[in-house]
Amino acid sequence: MKYSFTTVALTAAIMADSALSAPATLSPRTLNRDYKVSLDPRPFYLVNNMTDSHLKSALNRCQNGPFSITDFSIGHRGGATLQIPEETVENTIAGARMGAGVLECDVAFTKDRELVCRHSQCDLHTTTDILLRPELAKKCTVPFKPASGGSSATALCCTSDITLEEYMSLCSKMDASNSKATTPLEYQGSPPTWRTQLYETCGKVMSLESYIDLVDSIPGNRKFTPELKTPPSQVPMPFQTTKGPYTQEQYARDMIETFIKKGIDPSRVWPQSFLPADVYQWIKEYPTTFGQQAVFLDESGDPPSNPTAAAAQLPAIRKKGVNVLSPPLNYLLTIDPKTQKVVPSEYAKVAKKEGFVIIPWTFERSGPLGTVKARGEYYYGSIADVMKIDGQMYEVLDVLVKKIKIAGIFSDWSSTITYYANCFKLPGPKILKQKKWGKGGKREVPTYSPLQENCAHDRSQNILELGSLSPIH
Repeated sequence: MKYSFTTVALTAAIMADSALSAPATLSPRTLNRDYKVSLDPRPFYLVNNMTDSHLKSALNRCQNGPFSITDFSIGHRGGATLQIPEETVENTIAGARMGAGVLECDVAFTKDRELVCRHSQCDLHTTTDILLRPELAKKCTVPFKPASGGSSATALCCTSDITLEEYMSLCSKMDASNSKATTPLEYQGSPPTWRTQLYETCGKVMSLESYIDLVDSIPGNRKFTPELKTPPSQVPMPFQTTKGPYTQEQYARDMIETFIKKGIDPSRVWPQSFLPADVYQWIKEYPTTFGQQAVFLDESGDPPSNPTAAAAQLPAIRKKGVNVLSPPLNYLLTIDPKTQKVVPSEYAKVAKKEGFVIIPWTFERSGPLGTVKARGEYYYGSIADVMKIDGQMYEVLDVLVKKIKIAGIFSDWSSTITYYANCFKLPGPKILKQKKWGKGGKREVPTYSPLQENCAHDRSQNILELGSLSPIH
């Protein structure tokens, strides 16, 4: 089969679930009290593909579950991005069904300064059908230009080119384009063969508010991880709008204030940014609440990948009050020259020493491991020389958990992480305590307290409380 790992039956059931469950019709954590986590064949395939080892035996003993929601499993762009268009209702519901306890929305802004879920401020031309909407396509920063002679087809469409109402009319698709296209239809392109277009049937895009409503409605007390996307050079800040100039500071503030307006307990929110200034602002403006769980996404070792240089900056970042560090997988891993085994990198050792809660990205984004070296794939770049079979994914994850003590991990296919996390009883990250729910499903008025002093300044150990690493039987 062309898509040998596509789990048609289960994913069809997930999609049917999403079709029946729209945010407007759900009540927070009261719908479907018999909600069950449902894993597809992929984690079982990965275990079967492993070479014989104690780890494989332990994972095999977990194959009959039971499987439950775990905050260790973080849905990247929703959690089903391997097969379903990212940043959509359908993707988010699928990631949740596969047990992701934390679900992501990448946050960008529209022309009228409304916040929406999109991985990049300017990716609409590859992730939506905007170029097939003439009335909207003409508003793009760079309208479609067909390939001609030796020149590739080009387009650049940003969320800030259109209003919220216009944005919400779009259909999301798998991220793809065709540089040889001579028409907007041809430009839609196809994703890599290890992904699929089977579920590319007008994915429903989300605003930040509708994402919050959706995640809050899914049973299981799910958590939120919104990432504030830094606008590219084509969208200079402050952004000029009819409402006046929009500054980066106000943009960062608006994201947090949206959760406050919705009454979401800060313990359920893990705000992220690659921009240190955003993280420091949240720590300053929300010091005992949202700032405590602010996540610094580190790519300072790129390009080229130089995690050693990035590691040198970590002590200073930690001293500024940052508790949570989120680097790419390749920063944390290296190959032992003597044993040729995957081991923690120097970056990982520094991050542990500084006491960060470590949440790396991104699992299940790389395709078949046997080809990562030939493709120059990013996430496994530091260990590509020893990657041969897909079953090694769980060996890599085992190093991340047991040697580096990661608190959770982003994944494009949540069931892969959910399986492992359930097997070893991993609870996921935790800093703030959540207030209990009152009678009738209503939230109690929350009061928040900062981290205990010994945790906030601990440099010797991760402040995450990890569960036992013994497998369930």
